[in-house]
Amino acid sequence: MMFHTDLLSKKINGFCDAALIFSEENRLYFTQFPSSDGALVVFSDNALFFTDSRYTEAAAKCIGDDLVLDSSNLYEKLSGLFEEKGVKKVALENDKITLSQFEELKEKLPSVEFVTTGELSSAVEEIRIVKEESEIEKIKAAQKIAEDAFSHIITFIKEGMTEKEISLELDFYMLSHGAEALSFETIAVAGKNSSMPHGVPGDYKVQKGDFITMDYGAVVDGYHSDMTRTVCLGEPTEKMREVYNTVLEAQKKGLEALHDGISGVDADKAAREVIENAGYGKNFGHGLGHGVGVEIHEAPRLSPKAPHTLKSGHVVTVEPGIYLPGEFGVRIEDMAIITDDGCINLTSCPKELIIL
Repeated sequence: MMFHTDLLSKKINGFCDAALIFSEENRLYFTQFPSSDGALVVFSDNALFFTDSRYTEAAAKCIGDDLVLDSSNLYEKLSGLFEEKGVKKVALENDKITLSQFEELKEKLPSVEFVTTGELSSAVEEIRIVKEESEIEKIKAAQKIAEDAFSHIITFIKEGMTEKEISLELDFYMLSHGAEALSFETIAVAGKNSSMPHGVPGDYKVQKGDFITMDYGAVVDGYHSDMTRTVCLGEPTEKMREVYNTVLEAQKKGLEALHDGISGVDADKAAREVIENAGYGKNFGHGLGHGVGVEIHEAPRLSPKAPHTLKSGHVVTVEPGIYLPGEFGVRIEDMAIITDDGCINLTSCPKELIIL
């Protein structure tokens, strides 16, 4: 059984006869089957998934025997299918396909005109951007693992531990408690290193008075979670408290602003104004948030230049931060589902400043 390929068929009708999808994340989305190899072909009346012998049996059980084909001699099989169905124009993912793939397709399927002007990628984004209840349940399961990992890590951190030890403990906890993978390489940075939004955990040993920022997530059934918490080992300075509380207030304002119909620009502005009014505007350089699903960063975006309007069913992060080079940084991140009149916060971990 395919997932929403019927919607894709309707969206591509008019500018092409079929769509050919190679990217791992879009194959996963439409088949709900994870694989490192494959091609999905969507026609006006059905869809077929090609994959190699490592996956065909498992894919058939997940998707259906009649919808899964062996991908050996793929181009010959595609050529025959396209001829049989009278397919002349085939849409490709212009934002995913490589130049070498494109050149090979043109060489092996010379009778087909390939559409690479972006319509397919836009159609896929429109479908993926709104999450079904089944998808939200997977995101919730992934988030539950991440939150349990947070409850564990705040009892684990001790003075003298390295950033690497903290990040590895988070990874081990998630992977040993149900995560099939990590959402991304875990960030655990402390002290002066916490001023780097995407700092890499190193050999720095955490000390009393350090902020420790941890940004991480788990994957369940192909769907990601994403959260960030900043804690303090020992008593923070007054400036650290001021910055932390400013970020917390901005994060709350960002969440309060969310609802169906608000633009990504205005959602970002709601949080950014708090930070700017506190005098730290130049120290918040990234956008407020992003969509989460089968990719850790996907549409919609929440930023000063975001092109999206938020709609019910979107799942987004809200993650303002203040970063003071040479001193410290603070980021707080939750995930939320947009609803008609607000949002549902999927993150229940405490975010008032925790002092270890």
